[in-house]
Amino acid sequence: MKCFHCGDPCPETITLDDKSFCCSGCKQVYALLNENNLCGYYNLDENPGIKVRGKFNDNRFAYLDDAEINRKLLQFSSDTQSNITFSLPQMHCSSCVYLLENLHRIEPGVIRSQTNFQRKEVFIVFNPQLISLRKVVELLAFIGYEPDISLKDSGPKTAPAFNRNRLYQIGVAGFCFANIMMLSFPEYFSSGNIEQNGLKETFTWLNLILSLPVLFYSASGFFVSAWKSLRQGYLNIDAPIALAIIVAFGRSYYEIISGTGAGFLDSGSGIVFFMLVGRWFQDKTYDSLSFDRDYQSYFPLGVTVISGREEKNIPVTKLQIGDRILIRNEEMVPADAILIRGNGNVDYSFVSGENTPIQKNTGDLVYAGGKQLGSALELEVVNEVSQSYITRLWNNDVFHNTKNREKSFIHPWSRYFTIILFAIAAIAVVYWWFVEPANILPVLTAVLLVACPCSLLLSATFTYGNMVRLFGRNKLYVKNSGVIEYLSKVDAIVFDKTGTMTEGFLSEAVYTGTPLTDTEKGMIRKMAEQSLHPLSKIIAASVNTHQDRQLRVEQFKEYAGMGMEGMINQVPVKLGSSAFIAASDPGFISYDTGTHVHLSINGTHLGRFSINNHYRSGLSEMVNGLRSKGYSLHVLSGDNDTEKANLEKIFGTQVPMRFGQSPTDKLEYIKSLQQQDHRVLMLGDGLNDAGALMQSQAGIAVSENTARFTPACDAILDGSQVNKLDRFLRFACSGKRIITASFILSILYNIIGLSFAVSSALSPLVAAILMPASSISIVIFVTLLSNLSARKKGL
Repeated sequence: MKCFHCGDPCPETITLDDKSFCCSGCKQVYALLNENNLCGYYNLDENPGIKVRGKFNDNRFAYLDDAEINRKLLQFSSDTQSNITFSLPQMHCSSCVYLLENLHRIEPGVIRSQTNFQRKEVFIVFNPQLISLRKVVELLAFIGYEPDISLKDSGPKTAPAFNRNRLYQIGVAGFCFANIMMLSFPEYFSSGNIEQNGLKETFTWLNLILSLPVLFYSASGFFVSAWKSLRQGYLNIDAPIALAIIVAFGRSYYEIISGTGAGFLDSGSGIVFFMLVGRWFQDKTYDSLSFDRDYQSYFPLGVTVISGREEKNIPVTKLQIGDRILIRNEEMVPADAILIRGNGNVDYSFVSGENTPIQKNTGDLVYAGGKQLGSALELEVVNEVSQSYITRLWNNDVFHNTKNREKSFIHPWSRYFTIILFAIAAIAVVYWWFVEPANILPVLTAVLLVACPCSLLLSATFTYGNMVRLFGRNKLYVKNSGVIEYLSKVDAIVFDKTGTMTEGFLSEAVYTGTPLTDTEKGMIRKMAEQSLHPLSKIIAASVNTHQDRQLRVEQFKEYAGMGMEGMINQVPVKLGSSAFIAASDPGFISYDTGTHVHLSINGTHLGRFSINNHYRSGLSEMVNGLRSKGYSLHVLSGDNDTEKANLEKIFGTQVPMRFGQSPTDKLEYIKSLQQQDHRVLMLGDGLNDAGALMQSQAGIAVSENTARFTPACDAILDGSQVNKLDRFLRFACSGKRIITASFILSILYNIIGLSFAVSSALSPLVAAILMPASSISIVIFVTLLSNLSARKKGL
């Protein structure tokens, strides 16, 4: 008798609800699942459970009560939420995924859990007030998924390990296939008439013995996958392959046992071998793309590193443990760090969804993903940047659930392809039943093998996967491959001006007004350094003084599209627009005729900084490229219209331009375009246009060596690559054409193959070779075509 939970033999009788269990642990897990209405877990796979070892309250995990170990393992922790990722080598089937993603139904303290089946990981969010980290681990161990916990997770990432079982299956199938072919040569050369008595029977029975490991070990994955799909009420791509293997081996065993023939075990073993080789090639290619995406592709965020008295910007991916970093207002903390100097007011909405800022004091740990609201902080990095963790947070549904997410046009075709295939196979069987019954089994096997939707599914997966990699090499980092399809559908593009089309490091700020003392210059620089706004950075770089080192900013506040204020040595200081300054100084009147930032110290307006805008090179060519493709172009700016003449030199006089736009104005403008049935792409710096980026069908945040970006955007673009926008969009549009071309090629493969298979002109062995060969050719085709397209677009 087998255990209802794990399938192991039952040495003793332990029953519950008329079900037998091998041990009390499996019985308790069943009782736990049954109590929480999760017994659907057992309907997905036969005996899906893993044998339980240990007990729920396990002293082996007592070390997880240590606060220091919690700090090392947790990716985020607050009073109401903690995040952690566990490696679960035991995860092996759809039932595992079902159970692990329903932990919240077993334990109320678990908020949500998300599995990554490819990496065999689970990301768990739990409430530490209701359940401790130790209890979470004990729960996982109790239900059979004890985590592989390592305190060295911050080490360098490596590529995914080989699936050794898959390699062993290929090796066994290859060895048996080669020997079966060799033992079948006498049969081939003698046309089935071997004169030596007993020799033919010896060879055929040896072939049968050699075929058993192929059928029951190497081909097991196809049977398991097909059976799971049938249990869940649909047909996957492994169903026709499994049926073809059963037909080939079943007919061969019947002929050998009955003595009516030598069978087709060479074809059967060849089917399994070539299918496994094709799957291995696909998996290796996909793993390579995934590894490149997670750990090697360009992530266009920078951070300011403090070295002595110098500050320099480096990519966040080059941060090392021990580095001192400067985080300004609205800037994201890219890695776990200890607060060294400053008053932390950290918004963890990016991580937890809660937007109530948390106060942080000197010596406190600040988790990656937090955003500082207030004056600049100095921190020391204690963990390396986890780019995959940031990307996972960025892909949280809360940041894009309002957008129109359409499925690829490939999905409806691939869904019904297997059903159509079985219909063709049935028609072929009926036809040959009346024409030549001996051809039924070879034709049926060939039809099931030669036509497979695998190549159709590969078209979109590998095309977009390779395009993500190519975009990354050109410093456009998209949050997922689906963004590329949305970029290909936009017809209207809205540009923000400051920070998007202008270059901060080449612009200059010229002060006019009451002469400033060295102390006042220090106050201005100290205030400007708190902000990431491009104009603030220009002012900070233009003020030449060293008087700011001993100054401290308190009560700092920044108002989007207006300005900022704070207390420096108990003196109120304000920088911003004329309207912002006038709000607290009714006697101040200014008529700006350019891009200006006004200064007020201790309630008195002292003067203004005039910004000489420097536009990025190549914008005119980029605009001409977009206009030639029929895109509707629009420009929005929070500044006055003094730059209109310069913008018209770039965009022309026909492009709609709006100035003095607040963040709300930009959002409403995007909505108005969408009401006119436009699909909108918004290009902004993410500072004053986060709402517009969220509202648009596709939003690109332009990065300029900072760790400031809005999770509402769909992509991050390095500022130096803005002039390539027309090429990026043309390349995105080529993706659908590449998929369509590969789709047509795949259909042609299937039509030609089916024609030969149905007419009995194609042997099962040749069909087994053609099926993975067509898939491999599709992968090579889309990879070469996307690379050539990128090169043609100048990427």
